Amino acid sequence: MQSVLEAYGFDANIASVEQYGSGLINNTWKITSNAGEYILQKINESVFKEPFSIAHNISFIGSYLKKNHPEYTFIAPIVSKDGKEIIYLKGEGYFRMFPFVSGSYSLDTVQTREQAFEAARQFGRFTKLLAGINMDETKITVPHFHDLSLRYHQFVSALKNGNKQRIAESVDLVQDLQSFSGIVDEFERLKNNPAFKLRVTHHDTKISNVLFDSDGKGLCVIDLDTVMPGYFISDIGDMMRTYLSPVSENETDFSKIEIREDFYKAIVRGYYTEMKDELTNTEKEYFFYAGKFIIYMQALRFLTDYLMNDVYYSTGYPMQNFMRAKNQCTLLQKMVEKEYALKGFFE
Repeated sequence: MQSVLEAYGFDANIASVEQYGSGLINNTWKITSNAGEYILQKINESVFKEPFSIAHNISFIGSYLKKNHPEYTFIAPIVSKDGKEIIYLKGEGYFRMFPFVSGSYSLDTVQTREQAFEAARQFGRFTKLLAGINMDETKITVPHFHDLSLRYHQFVSALKNGNKQRIAESVDLVQDLQSFSGIVDEFERLKNNPAFKLRVTHHDTKISNVLFDSDGKGLCVIDLDTVMPGYFISDIGDMMRTYLSPVSENETDFSKIEIREDFYKAIVRGYYTEMKDELTNTEKEYFFYAGKFIIYMQALRFLTDYLMNDVYYSTGYPMQNFMRAKNQCTLLQKMVEKEYALKGFFE
C-alpha cells in the first residue's frame, strides 16, 4: 500500500487507509490524508483482462461530458505523479484513485420505491447524455458480458462436460431453465432488429453504483468499469433483478422471493423520465422482457458454474451456486407470473 500511495504523491506515514464498500469484484479502500479524502481501488485482473481499456473509456466519456454536459457530476479519476489514470505496480497489480464526494452516500440494498426511481433515473440520464458520443471509440471492457446466447451455449456445454454427479442432482432445475429457452430466441431476434440501438450502457446497475445527495436524490452513477456499448435491456434488466425482490440472490428461503409491483413501476418511470425521447417505439415494448432477460441469464450462469465445479463465482458452501441458480429461477418464475399485470404498464 505504501508504494501505491507514494505513486499518487501521498505521505504513506500520515495517510489512513480503511476497507470501504461491499463490492465483490475490486478491492476498495478509503484514503484519508491532510489533502482530503479519496477512494482507491485495485482492479480485479481475472475479470478485467485489459484495465487500460477501462481507463480509456472513463477518460473518453469524461471528456465528452465535460465538453457537452458540464453540469453533470462526473467523478473523474485522480492522476498519479507521472500523469496516469491507472497505475501498474509489478507484483501488486493495477490501481486507480477517485476523489471521495463529500456529502454523498451509496446504498447496499434498495429500501424504498423512491430510491429505485432515483437510481433508474440516474442510469437513464447517464445513457441519454452520452447519446451523441462516438461509439466506435469506446472499448469493450468485458467481452460478451451480457451475451445471453453465449451464456446459454455455455450452459448446454456444461450439461455435456460438467460434473456428472452434480448434473444428475440438478435435473429438475435444468429442466426448469430449459423451459425458458424462448428468452434466448427473443434475444437473437432483437439483436437483428434495427429498432434496437447500441448505446453507451452501464451494465452493472445495482443500487450501490449510484451516489445519492443529502436529500436522498440521485447525484450520479459510479463504478464505470463495465461501461461499454450495449442494449438498454441490460441496464433495466439488472435493476429489476436486484431491486424487485426484497431478498438477494443468496437467499435460500425461496418463499421470501417476490416481485414488488410498485418497485417495477418506479424503475420504469425513473428510466423513462430520462430516456423517453431516446428509445424507439419497439424498445419501449421490451421493459418487461428486460427483467426476464437478465434474471434468466444470471440463473444460467450460476448453474453453469455449479456444474463446472465453481470455477468463477466464489462460494461459502458446496451448493451455493446451485442455490443461487434456484433462487434466480424462482425469481424468474415469479416475474413471469406478473407478466399480465406488469407488461402493459408504461408511463
